[in-house]
Amino acid sequence: MPPPRGESLQLGMDTTSLIDLIYVIAFFLGGVGLGVAPMVLALLLAPRSTRAIQGKTLQAIECGMDSIGPTWIRYGVVYYLYALIFVAFAVDVLFLFPIALVYNEHPGWLDLIEIALFIGILALVIVYAWVKGVFIWKSKLKSLAD
Repeated sequence: MPPPRGESLQLGMDTTSLIDLIYVIAFFLGGVGLGVAPMVLALLLAPRSTRAIQGKTLQAIECGMDSIGPTWIRYGVVYYLYALIFVAFAVDVLFLFPIALVYNEHPGWLDLIEIALFIGILALVIVYAWVKGVFIWKSKLKSLAD
């Protein structure tokens, strides 16, 4: 039964809750769209085949030039350990920026001790990696000669 003339239909939500729900749905759809759009663009714009050159197999050429030497080379594990340590410390430094801003507004001894403890643990990680020999980069030529 429709409401009588002059009365509005109650939705059970006030307008601010409804607007907040619309924002959440819009951000969700925007996030899904930004996640799916690169895959759809790559599917539509990517070349369907690679260039075939005489005497060579079909291979993807990244910059339009032939590669010099073997393209599939192995990197040492030490390279990846350096990369992982770099990423870990970059994330930790990013964690320190907001703490430094808050500490600047509300200084206190407890906050200073927490920051010192955090940096101390990071220093222990570097010392542990150093003791384990992670930072010793051996060349393949030198290690083969040994």
